[in-house]
Amino acid sequence: MAALAVNGGVKVVGPATHTEAYLESKPMKETRALVSELCRQFYTLGWVSGTGGSITIKVHDDSIPKPQQLILMSPSGTLSLTVYLLSEICNSSPLYVYAGIWIGVQKERMEPEDMYVLSGNGSILSSPSPKPYPHKPPKCSDCAPLFMKAYEMRDAGAVIHSHGMESCLVTMLNPMSKEFRITHMEMIKGIKGHGYYDELVVPIIENTAYENELTDSLTKAIHGKLSYRIDPNTVKPVMASSITSFQTNAYPSNLTNIEAYPKTTAVLVRNHGIYVWGDSWINAKTQAECYHYLFDAAIKLHQLGLDWSTPSHGPLQNGKGVSGRNGNLNMSTNALTADSNYDSNLLPRCIVLDIEGTTTPISFVTEVLFPYARDNVGRHLSATYDTSETQDDIKLLRSQVQDDLQKGVIGAVPIPSDDAGKEEVIAALVTNVDAMMKADRKITALKQLQGHIWRTGFESHELEGVVFDDVPEALEKWHALGIKVYIYSSGSRLAQRLIFGNSKYGDLRKYLSGFFDTAVGNKRETQSYVEISQSLGVDKPSEILFVTDVYQEATAAKAAGLEVVISVRPGNGPLPENHGFKTINSFSEI
Repeated sequence: MAALAVNGGVKVVGPATHTEAYLESKPMKETRALVSELCRQFYTLGWVSGTGGSITIKVHDDSIPKPQQLILMSPSGTLSLTVYLLSEICNSSPLYVYAGIWIGVQKERMEPEDMYVLSGNGSILSSPSPKPYPHKPPKCSDCAPLFMKAYEMRDAGAVIHSHGMESCLVTMLNPMSKEFRITHMEMIKGIKGHGYYDELVVPIIENTAYENELTDSLTKAIHGKLSYRIDPNTVKPVMASSITSFQTNAYPSNLTNIEAYPKTTAVLVRNHGIYVWGDSWINAKTQAECYHYLFDAAIKLHQLGLDWSTPSHGPLQNGKGVSGRNGNLNMSTNALTADSNYDSNLLPRCIVLDIEGTTTPISFVTEVLFPYARDNVGRHLSATYDTSETQDDIKLLRSQVQDDLQKGVIGAVPIPSDDAGKEEVIAALVTNVDAMMKADRKITALKQLQGHIWRTGFESHELEGVVFDDVPEALEKWHALGIKVYIYSSGSRLAQRLIFGNSKYGDLRKYLSGFFDTAVGNKRETQSYVEISQSLGVDKPSEILFVTDVYQEATAAKAAGLEVVISVRPGNGPLPENHGFKTINSFSEI
C-alpha cells in the first residue's frame, strides 16, 4: 500500500497507479461537484445545519451493473455524502467509494475534495488531509453502516439523512407511536408506490446515543430477503491519520420474523431525523421533499386540533370521544355529537369491510359489473393492446394460464405467442377470461384486468357504484369518531376505488383510509388477516373489526385474532347453523 497526494489535499492509501487515475476520472469529479451543490441546497432547507444531515448517491451508468456502481461519504459530526462509482482496478472486486467532508468544514462551504474514499470491504482508499485551525482532524462517519443497509437491502441509488426540524418534531406528536401515518394529501403521490387515497406509513425507531447503534433498528424496519446486522462493537471509526479500514463485520441476524415494512422508502428516528432512499439521487431528493412537506402538514394540522391520519382530517379523538378545538363536534346527517352515549373505549380502532354482500348488493356485482367486464374483454384488449398497462395484464394472464394448463384447470386454453398476431392472442385471452369468470375465480390476473375494464365504464358513466343505503351514514359516523375504515375485497384496489368513488351518494373515498385486495392474500386464509393487522399497526388484532358475509372469511379472520361480525343482506347466501358469529342486517347495528 502506498500514500500519495491528489487534488492538493487528499491522502490516498492503496494501489497508487490505479487509485490516482480513478480519483481524477470525469464521473468522480462530476459526482463530487453534485454532492457539494446538494449540500449547499440542503443547508438552506435546514436539513443539514450544525452537525447533522447526510446524503449518498450512486452514479448511473448503463454499462455498469448497479451492484458494481460505487460511492462518496462524509465523517461524523458533519454532512455525510456518499457516492457509488465503478472502479475495475486490476480485475479486483468492485470498489465502493465513500467520500465526505471532515469535522469543521461547514456544509454550505463544502468543496469536492472534502471527502473520504472507501472500498467495498471497508478499506479507506483516500482520506482528506487535515486543515489548519480551527478545523478539527477528519473522522469517518458513524452513519456508514446505516447507509450500507439501504444499499444492500433496498438496492437504493441514493440515501438522504435529514435533521430537518419537521422530521424531528413529527415523531414527538405521539411519543408511544411506532409509526407515522397520513392519508389524503396530494404530496403522498410523490412517494414511490403511493397515491392520493393511500395511507402512507413510515416506521419510527428509537434514537440512540451513537448513530451506528441504530443499525439493527433500521435493518428491522426496512427488512430485506436476508437481514444482516452490523456489530456496533466493531464499527468504530477513528481519526483518519491512523485508520486504514472501516470494519463492519456483518453477519446474519435473527430477523426472519420482521416483515412489517417491506415497501417503505424512509425510516424516522425519534427526536433525531429521517433516512430516505430512492433508486436515484433525483428520486431520493423528491421523496425527501415530499416527506418533509407531509411532516410539516401533520404538525400544523395537530396545532389546529385536526387528525392528519384520517381521510377528511377531522377533529382529533381524545380519551372521551371526538372533540375539536372547542371540545364539541357537530356532525351532519343524524351523526353523533361529542356528548353522545358512545363509549370510545368500546369502539374498534379500525374497521375492515368486505364489499360484495356487505357494503354492496351481490346482484350489483353478478348482474352489472361481471356482465360488463365479460362483454367488453375483447373490445378493451383490442383498443388498448399496445399500452404498457394492457401488456402487463396480458403478461399476468399468460402466467396464470400456463399454471392452469399444467394443473389441468377446466376451460384453460393455450395463448399463442405474439408472433401469431394480435387477433389470435386476443381471441385466446377472451376464452380464458370467460372461463375464469364463469368459475368466479379470485385471482389477481383476472381481477386486475376487470378493474381496468370497469374503469372505462365508470369514466364513460356507463357504470355507477352501488352501496346499501345505511353505508354512507355509517362511514361518516365512524370517520367522525376517529375510526379508520378500510376495504378488503377480492376485487382489485382499482375496482374498489371505482365503486366507492363513483357511487350514487357521491365520492365516499373521503371516509376510507385504504384498500386491500388479493395481493395481501386469499380472503379465506388466516395469514391474510395477520398481514392486514401488521399493516394497520394496531397493538393487537382484536382492535380491528372485520365485517363480511362469508362464513369462511369470518372464520379465517377470527383465527387471526380479529373481532368479526357477519353481514346478512338481501341476496346473500345461507350461513351454517350454529356458526357462532354475531350477525347484523345494517351498519347502524355496529
